[in-house]
Amino acid sequence: MAHQKPQGADRHSVDATEFRRAMGNLAGGVAIVATGADADRRGLTVSSVTSLCMDPPCLLVGINASSETHDAILANGSFAVSLLGSGQQDLALRFAGRDGVKGAQRFATAPWDQGLLDVPVLRDAIGAVECELYQHQAVGTHGIFIGRIVATHGGDGGPLVNFQGALRTLLHS
Repeated sequence: MAHQKPQGADRHSVDATEFRRAMGNLAGGVAIVATGADADRRGLTVSSVTSLCMDPPCLLVGINASSETHDAILANGSFAVSLLGSGQQDLALRFAGRDGVKGAQRFATAPWDQGLLDVPVLRDAIGAVECELYQHQAVGTHGIFIGRIVATHGGDGGPLVNFQGALRTLLHS
């Protein structure tokens, strides 16, 4: 069956300000996506991670195509997602590029382990998963990465979330 143009598809998209304002009300967990080893490590902060399916266990993450991490994941074929908790706001901001530090230097201020897939896993994360790249799709300015989860790492604590443009914590009971 041929793909048909949906009714109303000739309408223009909303502008970026409207989009940010609307989506800012959707709280999202904050994580660091990282790949590579030693001087080739790359990573960035994301709040666009979601579980996708259980069979096989997969997650989905969106990454700006202009970031070093985007191309590094494509080159390495694997990545880790380290979930950030309360008290890790500075680390989230560092990996978001707020202090101007890039590349492997971003990893200097926190303890990292090299996981099963030889990707950086944050030792103090409230949880982490290691993924083999299952699929990649370019959409606009971003790449959608689907990772097949091959290892998990436990942790503890309340999550760091992005809500209305601010990093916030939730109480952990």
